[in-house]
Amino acid sequence: MARTVPSPDTAARPAARPRNILWLLGPALVAGVAYLDPGNVASNMTAGAKFGYLLVWVVVTGNIMAWLIQYLSAKLGLVTGRSLPELLGERIGRKPARRLYWLQAELVAMATDVAEVIGGAVALWLLFDLPLFVGGIITGGISMVVLQLQNSGRHRSFEYVIVTLMLVIAVGFTAGVFLTPPDGGAVVEGLVPRFEGSESVLLAASILGATVMPHAIYAHSALTRDRFPARTATLTTRRLITATKWDVTIALTVAGSVNLAILLLAAGSLQGVAGTDTLEGAHAAIAVSMGGAVATLFAVGLLASGLASTSVGAYAGAEIMQGLLKVRIPMLLRRLITLLPALAILAVGIDPTYALILSQVILSFGIPFALIPLVWLTAQPDLMGAHRNRWWTTGLGVLVSVLLVGLNITLLVLTFSGA
Repeated sequence: MARTVPSPDTAARPAARPRNILWLLGPALVAGVAYLDPGNVASNMTAGAKFGYLLVWVVVTGNIMAWLIQYLSAKLGLVTGRSLPELLGERIGRKPARRLYWLQAELVAMATDVAEVIGGAVALWLLFDLPLFVGGIITGGISMVVLQLQNSGRHRSFEYVIVTLMLVIAVGFTAGVFLTPPDGGAVVEGLVPRFEGSESVLLAASILGATVMPHAIYAHSALTRDRFPARTATLTTRRLITATKWDVTIALTVAGSVNLAILLLAAGSLQGVAGTDTLEGAHAAIAVSMGGAVATLFAVGLLASGLASTSVGAYAGAEIMQGLLKVRIPMLLRRLITLLPALAILAVGIDPTYALILSQVILSFGIPFALIPLVWLTAQPDLMGAHRNRWWTTGLGVLVSVLLVGLNITLLVLTFSGA
C-alpha cells in the first residue's frame, strides 16, 4: 500500500504570522485526563497510606515516561494524519490478526471504562448516597452527552468540557495538601529510588500501570488528527509539533502534580489509618483528619475524574474499532457496549476497589501492544519523513518500553502469585 511521506519542505515553508500558541493547545489536555482516572487515585492513595513518601520517585518517573509516550503519539497523528489504530490496521494485513489485535485493545478499553464508571459511581454514593448501580448509569449518561460534542465535530467544545473537569479534579485532589503541607525533607528523600518488600514493588507497578495506559496512547494520535486535519502556510507541521510539546508539558505537569498531591495527602495525613486502601475508606479518613469540606472536595474531584476519563476512554474505544476493524458504529451504541461490564459489576455487588485493582491488571496486558508499535512507527522515515524520531528519541522510547513492560510483567506475577 502506498504511503504518503511528509515533505521536509512543509516545515520550512515561509509562513505568515503564526497563530497564537494557546489556540493550538488542547489535545494533550484531553488525553491527559486518562492520567487522572479513579485507578490512579486508588493506586496513589494506597501507596501513600501504606508506605508514606517511599514511592514519590515512582510518580515522578512515571510522569516523565508519560511525557515521551504522549508526545510520540501526538506527533504520529500530526505528521501522518492518521491515528495509531489506523496505521496498525493498515500494517496488520491479515483479517484474523487484526481481529485478535482489536480484541486485546477492546478488552483494555473496557477495563479502563470499568475503573472510570465505578469511580464516578463511588463518588455519587459518597456525595449523595446514591446506590452504586444508579451512580454508574448517571456517570455513563453524562459521558454520552460529553461525547456528542466530539462526535458532532465540535472538538474545541469537547476540549473545554474536559479541561474544565480537569481543573475540578485538580482542586478536589490538591486542596488537602495545601491545608496540611507535607514534610519537605521526607518528600526529597522519597525521590531516591528504593523499595520496602514485595508489596511496595506491587504498588509501584500499579502506579505505573495506572499512569501509562494503552487507551491514552491510542486516543492522543486520534485527537491531534481530528483537531488538525490540514496544513497551511500559517500552520506548518513543525509549528504544530512545537505547540504539541508545550501541550504535553502542560497536561502532564498538571496530571503529575495532582497524582503526586494524592500520594502526599495520604502519606502526610492517612499513613497507618485503617481502611484507606479503599476509596470510601480514604474519604472517611480525610473527613476525620481534615474535615468534611476537604472530604467533599475529594469526592467532587473523584466524580469529575470518572466523568472526564470515561468520556475519553469511550472515544479511544471507538477509534480502536474504526482503525483496526474498519467498522464505525454510532457513538451512543459504542458507549452502551463499553458501559455494560461496569454496570454488571455494580449490579452484582462486587467490591468497587477490587474491581479497580483488577482493571489495572488487565491494562497491564495491553501496554506492550500500544507502546512498542508507537516507538517503531515514529522512527520510520518512509512514514514520518523529516519528522521521524532522532536516534536518541528512539533509544529513550525503547528504554521506556522495556522498563514499563518489565514492571507490568512484575505486576502480573506479583498479583497472581499472591506475593
